[in-house]
Amino acid sequence: MKIIIINGPNLNLLGKREKSIYGEKSFEEYFKQLKKKYKNISIEYFQSNVEGEIINKIHETGFSYCGIILNAGGYTHTSVAIADAIASVTTPVIEVHISNIYAREEYRKKSLISSKCKGVITGFGLDSYRLAVEYFVQNKN
Repeated sequence: MKIIIINGPNLNLLGKREKSIYGEKSFEEYFKQLKKKYKNISIEYFQSNVEGEIINKIHETGFSYCGIILNAGGYTHTSVAIADAIASVTTPVIEVHISNIYAREEYRKKSLISSKCKGVITGFGLDSYRLAVEYFVQNKN
């Protein structure tokens, strides 16, 4: 089983930025723990602050991987192009957010990508990623 986690803008600053919202741990630290927990699964990680790079990675992995876990960051609320990329591929995508986007600013409550995704996991901190991995583990073909 091959899964990729794709993180969007500013998520490279986890553990440094807005710790009251996003926590103390860097994604790299968390990713090591996740890989250790799921030793029998190939889990890759990609992060970019650039919309086009995220789209390219969805295209690159969206026909051959078992799952994509996507935290599009701020692009969640603005990117029709990422939504179109998700709709264009056959690999299921789970939208993930560390914070509960529905308990935050009004503009964060609207996701342009949700309707193209298999599901949405929001508000469970970094554990949101593990919950998405669990979905793919439980529903592997």
